[in-house]
Amino acid sequence: MSSSVSVAAEWDLLSDRFYRRITIYSPLPWSSPATTTASSSGGGSSGVGRLDLSTHIVAAAPVGGPIAAVRDDSKIVQLHSEPSRRRLLLFSSSGHPLASSPWTPHLPRLHSLAFSSSLNLLALLSDGSLLRFRLPDLNPITSSSPVPLLPPASGGVADAVFWGGGVAILTEDNRVVVTTDIEVDDPHPRELADPGVAEDEQVLCMAVVEPQFVMSGSPEVLLAVGDRVVSVDEDGVQVLGEALEIGPVQKMAVSPNGKLLAAFAHDGRLLVIPTDFSRIIFEYECDSALPPDQIAWCGLDSVLLYWSEVLLMVGPNGDPVQYNYDEPIMLIPECDGVRILTNSSMEFLHRVPDSTTLIFGIGSMSPAALLYDARDHYDKQSAKAYDNYQLISSSLPEAIEACIDAAGCEFDVSRQHTLLRAATYGLAFCSRFPHGRFQEMCKILRVLNAVRDPEIGMPLTVKQYKLLTATVLIGRLINANQHLLALRISEYLNLNPEVVIMHWACEKITASAAIPDVVLLEGLLDKLRLCKSISYAAVAAHADNSGRRKLAAMLVDHESQSSKQIPLLLSIDEQDKALQKSIESGDTDLVYLVLFHIWQKISVEKSAPLDFFGVINARPLARDLFIAYARHSKHEALKDFFLSTGRLQDAGFLLLKESRELERNPMASKGSPLHGPQVRLVEQAHRLFAETKEHLFESKSAEEHAKLLRVQHQLEVSTKQAIFVGSSVSDTIKTCIVMGNERAAVKVKSEFKVPDKRWYWLKSCALATVGNWDALETFSREKRPPGGYKPFVEACIDAGQKTEALKYIPKLTDPGERSEAYARLNMTEEAKKAASEANNGEELFGRLKSTLAQNTLIDTLRDRLSFQGTY
Repeated sequence: MSSSVSVAAEWDLLSDRFYRRITIYSPLPWSSPATTTASSSGGGSSGVGRLDLSTHIVAAAPVGGPIAAVRDDSKIVQLHSEPSRRRLLLFSSSGHPLASSPWTPHLPRLHSLAFSSSLNLLALLSDGSLLRFRLPDLNPITSSSPVPLLPPASGGVADAVFWGGGVAILTEDNRVVVTTDIEVDDPHPRELADPGVAEDEQVLCMAVVEPQFVMSGSPEVLLAVGDRVVSVDEDGVQVLGEALEIGPVQKMAVSPNGKLLAAFAHDGRLLVIPTDFSRIIFEYECDSALPPDQIAWCGLDSVLLYWSEVLLMVGPNGDPVQYNYDEPIMLIPECDGVRILTNSSMEFLHRVPDSTTLIFGIGSMSPAALLYDARDHYDKQSAKAYDNYQLISSSLPEAIEACIDAAGCEFDVSRQHTLLRAATYGLAFCSRFPHGRFQEMCKILRVLNAVRDPEIGMPLTVKQYKLLTATVLIGRLINANQHLLALRISEYLNLNPEVVIMHWACEKITASAAIPDVVLLEGLLDKLRLCKSISYAAVAAHADNSGRRKLAAMLVDHESQSSKQIPLLLSIDEQDKALQKSIESGDTDLVYLVLFHIWQKISVEKSAPLDFFGVINARPLARDLFIAYARHSKHEALKDFFLSTGRLQDAGFLLLKESRELERNPMASKGSPLHGPQVRLVEQAHRLFAETKEHLFESKSAEEHAKLLRVQHQLEVSTKQAIFVGSSVSDTIKTCIVMGNERAAVKVKSEFKVPDKRWYWLKSCALATVGNWDALETFSREKRPPGGYKPFVEACIDAGQKTEALKYIPKLTDPGERSEAYARLNMTEEAKKAASEANNGEELFGRLKSTLAQNTLIDTLRDRLSFQGTY
């Protein structure tokens, strides 16, 4: 039990709980007289003097994150003790320098530094403007100019509180401005309600309840004004805790869960109250009424107060614990404790886990302590090991779990091994305990021990690791350029190493400007092939952005996904290869993407598209897709394509289609100028068709169409009636006769060689349409009609003129035609008489059945036809 006593001797009792302060890294590299940065934004290394927390503005990222510092120009420093020019410094938690960048001179005074949730470094200047830096190279994000967060004439920054995604600023004129989108390129600060601070009052301190702990989803700012505390948000201002009579509050800190507030009053009292100020949960009288320099929560069970050289830890009961320091410190709150940064060391103060207390507590006889002691006896080959096992056999699973949990809470690797060996001893006698729990803890500890190494400098606990997740941890490692460790952790945890390898490849390209493309490609492919699903296109895009287009072209050839490969080929001006790859993929959307890109480039450069036409004509799929698209929207381009590739007949058909579209144009009326282009289009189609022997019919038709359009255009001009263009030859003749312009109709007849038989039909119909029955009768007597008098009969019947029709029905030589004509006029007897003279009785009966409505008449006709033997 001597080892247990030595372990417990390191603990401090606060109320009924034990706390311990662990030294994680000591001494820190910056505590030596001079160190050299690993990298600097200027491209070379530069000397960095000893970092003194008292003369620097310092910020530390939570969850084992890095540390940033800039010398405070308001502090007096010893001559030659530090470089004369201020620099922005970045260190790991173990004190190893990561980067160094010159601080831009002539900027307003730096107020504070902080890290965002995505580990971007934020620098708030005294005028309320914000600078953002990307890790690990400390390059400015978006631009080097600060982003203003305060309205004009606000008087600058009086105080500020950062949280992961935002910042709350108290201005010199006592206004509160909050920004919750501090990560974006263009943040949108908004001013909260007026806190109502009088001219003779002063804001003593401020704290922020983060948005995730507020029902409204907006941050709540607490201000200590005079002897009251006010809550300020977008909706208004509320005075809190008036009945509690707390008095002026000098310092405040909100607990990690956002439910409690630690407040240091003017009379030296430390108060713990809910954030709604409903009651006082705990109160402690401090020896000093001077406000502490820093106040922070250590988990949820205790509060730390720091004055110069004294750190006081106060719990809900009993005496506080006091730690003395002979150098300045900085408190870095974590979810399960507080990191304490000094000029020479990094410490971790936290509550001793219950499992550790059960094992190493002085005089502990718990099953876990007996199991740990049993393993010690077993290693000494003592029979007491089996005696201890018999004592705890019924509680063995709980004892094993306690040893595993205690091992996870230890930073000392040898103690981890001892506790895990105790757990394995118990596992040998307990088959019902899940062995996966032991294996999981071993994996976690291997990962944590790797990142806790001083060269890496991420002192994570198990709780912080689970809160952070392995994926985010790997992301932090690759952003710190620790690619090898990130890759090994990914493989060890069976995670996809794609992100690690891709980031390494991009960084390798950036850092290898002097290496030839072919040599660099071989080195990249050796690592990229480790991951089958790697996106070569993303790496190629980075190479292109880095000015290495040839390397990008070679990398993209290895991309297996066409949807990623083809857009990148287009961006590096590899159009021919992109078109070929899109056709090979069989994805018509990708083919269209390439075609549109090439065509748009031709339009912008105003170059001849002949080369483009030649490229797609040699590829049937691209050619057919271009033709299908151009038929609907780009007729001129399609016509140029047909002409350049020798497809004259297709160009001719396209010209005819354009002429029809002009014909349907509402402006094509009354001698519109559109008629001229329409005729020219048809004539061009005629000439194109005439170039090939296989399209003589189309050539002749286009020629006749052009001639008809010219005639119709002249008729519209002469008659001032837009009724001819677009109609057929027959309709043109009928329209002329209806308008009384028979001379024009005769001219059209002769020009287009209209047969006499059709002429009689057209003229009869036209005269009947206008009701010129005398002219119709005169026309019928001019000479015997070549097709008989049927056109006259039909014209009269269609016009509903029975009397006129009866003039011509007897002149019909065909009895069937006479019978049908009489039937249409409902002249039954005459229809029967004519039907009896017909020879095609069966066919005539079928036609009459649909014409005559009375069944008795049909039966009579059937009998008569049957009598004649024709039915």
